[in-house]
Amino acid sequence: MENEKFYVTTPIYYPNGKFHIGTAYATTLADTIKRYQKLRGADAYLLTGLDEHGQKIQTVAQKRGITEQQHVDEMAQAAKKLWNEMDISYDDFIRTTEKRHEAIVDKIVERFIENGDIYKGQYEGWYCMPCETYFTKMQLVDGKCPDCGREVKLMKEESYFFNMKKYQDWLIEFYEKNPEFIVPESRKNEIFSNFIKPGLEDLCISRTTFDWGIKMKNDPKHVLYVWVDALTNYITALGYLSEDDTLFQKYWPADVHIVGKEIIRFHGIYWPIFLKALGLEMPKKIYAHSWLVMKDGKISKSKGNVIYPETLIERYGLDVLKYYLLRTMQFGNDSIFTPEDFVDRYNFDLCNDLGNLLNRTIGMMNKYFEGWIPSGFEEKNEVDDALEEFTIQAIQEFEKQMDDLHIANALESVWKIISRANKYIDETMPWVLAKEEKLEKLKSVMYHLAETLRKIAILLKPFINGTAENMLTQLNLTEEKWKSWDSLKTYQEKFEHVKVVPKGEPLFMRREREEEIEYIKNVMHG
Repeated sequence: MENEKFYVTTPIYYPNGKFHIGTAYATTLADTIKRYQKLRGADAYLLTGLDEHGQKIQTVAQKRGITEQQHVDEMAQAAKKLWNEMDISYDDFIRTTEKRHEAIVDKIVERFIENGDIYKGQYEGWYCMPCETYFTKMQLVDGKCPDCGREVKLMKEESYFFNMKKYQDWLIEFYEKNPEFIVPESRKNEIFSNFIKPGLEDLCISRTTFDWGIKMKNDPKHVLYVWVDALTNYITALGYLSEDDTLFQKYWPADVHIVGKEIIRFHGIYWPIFLKALGLEMPKKIYAHSWLVMKDGKISKSKGNVIYPETLIERYGLDVLKYYLLRTMQFGNDSIFTPEDFVDRYNFDLCNDLGNLLNRTIGMMNKYFEGWIPSGFEEKNEVDDALEEFTIQAIQEFEKQMDDLHIANALESVWKIISRANKYIDETMPWVLAKEEKLEKLKSVMYHLAETLRKIAILLKPFINGTAENMLTQLNLTEEKWKSWDSLKTYQEKFEHVKVVPKGEPLFMRREREEEIEYIKNVMHG
């Protein structure tokens, strides 16, 4: 994987309100994938940003009594502050109000017009303002928006259209040849059943009833409407069709677009067709993740069940929030957030399993070897071999899960190693070996614990980097040579002159369960 490129993107978020932990999940997920790829030697690049045009923004700004630009500027500043607080290692932050984006969108639309992909007509359809999407009557569910369930309004106006029908046969053939383009498979099946097989509708791409957007050069009373503007961010940010397209040449096609399941139709139908019309390569994969929901359904201010990432970070620390989100969110299924589950994950997984393993090891290393990690020993037994074999196998499983984007399963593989290492202590009973002065066996046990903890720390770096670095610091294994991915594959590392810290510091402090549950319930907002 050395020097291979890896381009990962988040959705560009619609800045009509404060970001909750559901939004934080998508960005954390993309950041984790980037960090993992980078750790394995890839030249990884992460793009995130904001989709800042459209009627919804205009309406929100008017309600606030400020200009649209003032509103999106404030929201962009808040988003960057949050991503900084969450230690998101993005390489670029694209805003669709930026000149670099608008200038390229103009050129893209010109190409579509030259190709005969765009025509002018009258649009009549059922419009959902929160989703900024038109629907046919057939697509409505109980007369309401099929995506968000809200009321829709019958609207008619002069519009420009993109000729989707022209590309329908190509799109079907593309999916037949690339069955894993969208994951999970259920998301692909949804758009096939509901939109592609019944026959694609041409896409309305302009509006005249509001003006907060990119004006069409050939007809300035029309502003571009959402998807041509929003979806193209993935290539405009890289400098496509600009004077300097170095990044585009280097990183396109995207290796994975991370999107929420609610926008898979746009990424699974419109985006491939736009790219085909431009003569560009397709992204390698689109991962439509599920939602983090509450017991009473989708996170919603009106339901009073919103919780913001800053609130949890302030009380529990960043790594606790990241670990919870990445471990809880399952591939393909919605996951339910509960205060009880959050506190239990904190106390059991992080404090008991991981924290205690490190603490016990540091304590025993200081007690039995004055802090020195044994570098050589003559006696190794079946229990040592079993730990080695289990760990190497779990690391292989981890790699497969990460490559398949099964992030929660990958974390589960790490916790299997943690559990196995805790069991190893019970099996070998170092305190008995010390009492019976079986020094060579004791050396082997302490070496194996230190080496297993080092491996665990490396595996955790993409997820909870601060905790991983803390572990390596306490083990005094901070040099880059101790962090290489290749060193995970064997148990041949030798710790020459490595001395752990004199006194271990708990990674996480155990919390009183009922008190913390009550706290989280109290800080959930309406």
